[in-house]
Amino acid sequence: MLRVAIIGASGYTGVELARILCNHPEFELTVATSRQYAGKPLSDVFPNLLGKTDLICENLTIEELCEQADLFFAAVPHKTAMDLVPQLLRVGKKVVDLSADFRLRDVAVYEEWYQEHSSPEFIAEAAYGLPELYREQIKKARLVANPGCYPTSIVLGLAPLLQKGLIDPATIVVDSKSGTTGAGRSANVGTLFCEVHDGFKAYKVGGTHRHLPEIEQELSGVSGKQVTISFTPHLLPISRGILSTSYASLSADVTEDALRDLYLEMYKDEPFVRIVPAGTFPTTQHVRGSNFCDIGFAIDKRTNRIIVVSTIDNIVKGAAGQAVQNMNLICGLEETMGLEGAPFFP
Repeated sequence: MLRVAIIGASGYTGVELARILCNHPEFELTVATSRQYAGKPLSDVFPNLLGKTDLICENLTIEELCEQADLFFAAVPHKTAMDLVPQLLRVGKKVVDLSADFRLRDVAVYEEWYQEHSSPEFIAEAAYGLPELYREQIKKARLVANPGCYPTSIVLGLAPLLQKGLIDPATIVVDSKSGTTGAGRSANVGTLFCEVHDGFKAYKVGGTHRHLPEIEQELSGVSGKQVTISFTPHLLPISRGILSTSYASLSADVTEDALRDLYLEMYKDEPFVRIVPAGTFPTTQHVRGSNFCDIGFAIDKRTNRIIVVSTIDNIVKGAAGQAVQNMNLICGLEETMGLEGAPFFP
């Protein structure tokens, strides 16, 4: 069994990691850190784990951490990760980092959208953790930058079209809707039940969301040319799930049947991407609790635009599930291991 640790186990991503790892046949969860809940059983903090783990939350030094685990999931905030992760790498540990600290390849872009980077020398070696695009790089990596939730849903939805040059990159408009877990577990007036229930709102309007440079970086990589998009996120009154709707003008005369063949061909060997049947569209409730990304599309013939709808569970494929998928690849395991469960329904 490979010993794994969750650094920052008290958030929604942390508990989702723990839930998955408790049922993983090759990983043994040996450490769960939390300053806030140090000394408390993890199953007291998250009663859904009762009977699944007897771990006590701890606040440990790097030296103590390294004695108890070989593989690390860093589920800590931006800035904290860039200081912590290099210390783990220097002593030979492997890390999947769930912050944004190593996702953006251009340090200047990172510092424009976040803050000064204290460990820029590690950015170049970080594999971007979207297996559908970077599987071979991930297998060889000791550091994986786990993608953001919005980028995962958008990039998987648009990649086949950009790769084949079937859409005009300058015309891409995306609106995405996320459940409130995307805002984290810390108390925030904007995500209180009474603030979001029976409501639906846009936020970070006008190209100000921090996932935007990450989305554009990955779409540009697939396209082979610089891509700039209009992106507006929205907050849904649900706990988990993301639904992204992407619009773009077609640059070739192509049928929906031909596009379906394209998507099916690109994702035929991808265990966690599902192309929904023709005439149907993905919904958040059909991916809840799973590592799937569901994709559907239609051509608006009046405007010559394609509309792509993609859905994920933001704390599984958008965070913890994808992190485990990446760690499986790093360790030479079957990448679906521990992630085979069907989505929750209803």
